[in-house]
Amino acid sequence: MTLLKLFWEFFLTGLFAIGGGMATVPFLQDIAEKTGWYTAGQLADMIAVSESTPGPLGVNMATYVGYTVGSQELGGAVMGIVGAITATIGLITPSVIIIMVIAYFLKKFRESKLVDAALYGLRPASVALISAAGVDIVLFALLQVDSIYEIARAMVSWKSVLLAALIYVGTNFIPKLKKIHPIWFIAASAVIGIVLQMG
Repeated sequence: MTLLKLFWEFFLTGLFAIGGGMATVPFLQDIAEKTGWYTAGQLADMIAVSESTPGPLGVNMATYVGYTVGSQELGGAVMGIVGAITATIGLITPSVIIIMVIAYFLKKFRESKLVDAALYGLRPASVALISAAGVDIVLFALLQVDSIYEIARAMVSWKSVLLAALIYVGTNFIPKLKKIHPIWFIAASAVIGIVLQMG
């Protein structure tokens, strides 16, 4: 039943998360609240790992969550792999079906004013979903709170704010740093995080 539920939750995510990988984050937050499979802190860690690894964020997240749920709920690394495969297939199945349908009716879709109008309406919805997810991640990463409702009680993590500010300034206003590949900033941030947590 857990595998079936895992597939279904990610099938719905793949079906409705329009706008790229970050658009899956609100759905993952909803899954966490409904199932209790992982916490907001674990979700933030999953996003960090998924952003740091090759491949689309949504697929990486599905694989990560599936492995976590499979290994914790069903027990063991083998079930973790089964969970990872189940969640990933669940996420990509709607896209495959939709792309096959669109490819079949490509000419009609391309010329349809109704489809153009629908996509025009979906753009702001995608922006809103991604923005909401971004706000939640910022709140957790910089203020150490799980939701905006806890912000009044939040203690600002000045180390995180300083690191984010330094990377933002470095990558936007220092020409030599602009040429450095983003993976080096991710690696450096991971090392700094380890040092600050252990120090």
